[in-house]
Amino acid sequence: MEIREIPVPDVGDSEVLVRIAACGVCTMEANLYAGRMTVYPAAAGHEIAGWVERVGAKAAGLDDMPAVGDLVTIDGLPRCGTCRSCRAGQSAICVALQGHKREDGAITMGAGLADYIKVDASRVWSVGDTDPAVAAMGEPLACVVHSLRRGGFRAGDRVTVVGAGYMGHLHLAVTKALQARSVAVVERDEQRLAAIAAAGADAAVTPGDLSQLPRADVVFVTIASKEAIAVALASVGDGGRIVLFGGSPDGPPAELPGYEVHRRQLTVTGSFSHDPEDWRAAAELLRGGALTGRLETLVTARYALDEVEKALKQAAETPVYRVVVTP
Repeated sequence: MEIREIPVPDVGDSEVLVRIAACGVCTMEANLYAGRMTVYPAAAGHEIAGWVERVGAKAAGLDDMPAVGDLVTIDGLPRCGTCRSCRAGQSAICVALQGHKREDGAITMGAGLADYIKVDASRVWSVGDTDPAVAAMGEPLACVVHSLRRGGFRAGDRVTVVGAGYMGHLHLAVTKALQARSVAVVERDEQRLAAIAAAGADAAVTPGDLSQLPRADVVFVTIASKEAIAVALASVGDGGRIVLFGGSPDGPPAELPGYEVHRRQLTVTGSFSHDPEDWRAAAELLRGGALTGRLETLVTARYALDEVEKALKQAAETPVYRVVVTP
């Protein structure tokens, strides 16, 4: 890990310069630091919030464009816009999902662990007056909004969330905010189970106690294991939907009972990353302020930029919700 000094970038007509206020350390950054993901040299950090410093001339004249001084949440992982998935309106599965090489050779996988960032104006979203560490959660919130869309979530649905980690907490918070009838959480770790019960879950049970739960209209699987998928199948009601939100390329294969899916008319789908429309909804959730207090409790630790290696080490080696770097 090294800290590099590079010039503050100039902005083009349709670009925005943001002074970074906070950057969350996600699983991707933790895996890069630990060597479990080998894309080097990487300028990482894709959960970003900051204050607008400059707006390009063309962007400045657009309606609803954040102004200088506004706190914004940032889409740090641009899409190519031209591949088949992008042109079909599914940019979440863009074939060129990661960034490009900078002049110093670093691959910009967000590049939010920095003082400044230059982004296209289409990728900044004003969030009003909130804690910058919370505003930096715009990206994972957009992923959760995408997950809800993929699962066809509607107000009044009974929801079950499998997994009480960071993304499980966000699924709980967003589905509650959007008027789920009830939200139950299944988790085998007793400490996490107690934490998510305190966070407002209507029920919090271990996998052995599924009989206590009502059958769900939609189940969100936020961890990657075949056991979690089995829990989802046992939790969902007839005609219900299962969203595989968590995933791991080296995880064990899961069994999907074809006849059960057929006979019970279940819908099983995946959810990966986010689309532009998910950002609009995520920004409004942040701007409204209803989630602020809840999300602040998910900040495990905060570090200055010159302590970034400590932040990466904690995120990679210890159980956390979110570690945040604040330049």
